[in-house]
Amino acid sequence: MKKLNNKTAIITGSTSGIGEGIAKRFAKEGANIIISGRNQEAGERVCREILAEGNGSCYFVQGDITDFDTNQLLVSTALEQFGSLDIIVPSAGELGIGAAADITKETWDLTIATNLSAVFYLCNLSLPHMREQGSGTIIVISSIAAYKFFPNHPAYCASKAGVNAFVRQLALDYGPQVRANLICPGQVDTPLLHNSVKAFDNPEEIIQQTADRLPMKRIGLPDDIAGAALFIASDEAAWITGSSFVVDGGSLLL
Repeated sequence: MKKLNNKTAIITGSTSGIGEGIAKRFAKEGANIIISGRNQEAGERVCREILAEGNGSCYFVQGDITDFDTNQLLVSTALEQFGSLDIIVPSAGELGIGAAADITKETWDLTIATNLSAVFYLCNLSLPHMREQGSGTIIVISSIAAYKFFPNHPAYCASKAGVNAFVRQLALDYGPQVRANLICPGQVDTPLLHNSVKAFDNPEEIIQQTADRLPMKRIGLPDDIAGAALFIASDEAAWITGSSFVVDGGSLLL
């Protein structure tokens, strides 16, 4: 039997990268998927690819997840289309590159809004429904930047450390009906990674050097993170909450 058969999942930031990988993996396991992003064309592409594989159902909601109303629309779409909301995966991310003395207020605010406030919005709106139905799973895509610091990433690192604390608080407050966990990826081959290394003078060399230094000798793929997310979402992880899963090819060992 498929591990997520008839489950309904909202996955933000799912028009590319890690979010897209998770959406496709969950759909293969029988989940009904609500994906979101700002790019209409990319969202429609992901849904087409999911449906072409004959995997469950997929709806795309265009919008900016830093807007509370977009999150309301995601939740209402899940409930109207499928009658339940079983899993949420806040995956959208913003880098906000710039040293503390140089970063603009606008960049700081956008980074915190995307990586922390938007997670709160979706959880705030989803938790009452999960509690009412007696079950639910929250999987927030954080980062090793919650533990390890990178040049010119103060807003990103601060937002990820903050979201880790927030999710642990959810696990304490909303068990046993709702489980809340984190995945903290390392360097994964996504548009976010390639934008991140623009903080260096030699971005592509940095990616290759990183891969060479990692114990696993490669950077990650979205499917590496999707596999961890599937485990956490499944009944196999029924006694796991408040945990942070580092999936980084050994990056934190360096």
